[in-house]
Amino acid sequence: MQAWPNPIVPNVAGTSVPLKLYDTADQQVKPVDTTPDAKGEVGLYVCGITPYDSTHLGHAATYLTFDLVQRQLIANGHKVHYVQNITDVDDPLFERAERDGVDWRELGSNQIDLFRSDMEILSVIPPRDYIGAMESVDEVIEMVQKLLDEGVAYTLDQGDVYASIDATEQFGYESNLDRATMEEYFAERGGDPEREGKRDKLDALIWRGHREGEPAWDSPFGPGRPGWHVECSAIATNRLGASFAIQGGGSDLAFPHHEFSAAHAEAALHVDRMAGHYVHAGMIALDGVKMSKSLGNLVFVHKLTEQGHEASAIRLAVFSQHYREDRDFSDAILHTAEERLDRWREALANEVSEDEALGVVDKLRAALADDLDTPTALRVVDEARGDYDGVIATALEGLLGVHL
Repeated sequence: MQAWPNPIVPNVAGTSVPLKLYDTADQQVKPVDTTPDAKGEVGLYVCGITPYDSTHLGHAATYLTFDLVQRQLIANGHKVHYVQNITDVDDPLFERAERDGVDWRELGSNQIDLFRSDMEILSVIPPRDYIGAMESVDEVIEMVQKLLDEGVAYTLDQGDVYASIDATEQFGYESNLDRATMEEYFAERGGDPEREGKRDKLDALIWRGHREGEPAWDSPFGPGRPGWHVECSAIATNRLGASFAIQGGGSDLAFPHHEFSAAHAEAALHVDRMAGHYVHAGMIALDGVKMSKSLGNLVFVHKLTEQGHEASAIRLAVFSQHYREDRDFSDAILHTAEERLDRWREALANEVSEDEALGVVDKLRAALADDLDTPTALRVVDEARGDYDGVIATALEGLLGVHL
């Protein structure tokens, strides 16, 4: 599947600072393992959208977080192999299409186009591999078959295939949740704990047997379609290898999605750990209330830009709070970001010495390398008295994606 155009990412002056990020599994900020793979690259996988509704600011904040990750790695001289999926076959898509009386393929295609447009407007660096679930069916079938061959998956009636939570000894290491919380989240986030015949309530569906009215693909274990978690397992490992540097997404994906996608890959490919870092961005609220479709309080990126708000101001509004926090968004926060952008433009039009400008860039690099500490990074620029030959302005574009 085609992604969106690459923004200009200029070379950044100053001294490189190795990137450290909070790892959900190890529950600490630690250096990212940037040891290049056989192709000389650092692997980054971020879970993409299920295209049944417009891109809202909560989605955008997650992808802006991992855009920052890419930018820090690139500025440090690393070549990044970024992969993102798109779940273009899934129950929410079918349900929304039926509700609206449209073909699910048409709905998905329209929302994917809108997502691409929003990412381009926000100057998000696109994935090199942007892979739809429908494109990856053969890869999923291969991984499901491996899990069956390993004896860690089993088939129920209607052709459904499940993977056991006992497939790996370390199940639960990624999210660090107790059993009761796992069961609660599993039920809330797409799981089927009451499915009759399952060996364990938490066993995850990896192949859904064909039901009337749903799309299906042939497989050795019967016609059907991929499960959600194993889709990401297959897409990620087939492009980045059995183990890679970072798997990312919103905090609501830590369990069950990332726990299971890691477990499926680890069991099928015999690795101890799929990703060196599991990185999760916090949720976005509107005026103190969590954004949700049910509440109808979503803020849409394309609506903000249609109202005349600059993409750089939207980025600064998101970056004004730390990515791991459950953050707030409001008209006041966006207005403050716009005022900040205006102040930067005015201040950086002044001339200062090269050493002073490079000092600002080094402080900016250091803040962002420390678990993407954007609040500190923005304060560093707030204190800048001017620029030297566009050194700071170029760093803002390269590191933050902010255009002056």
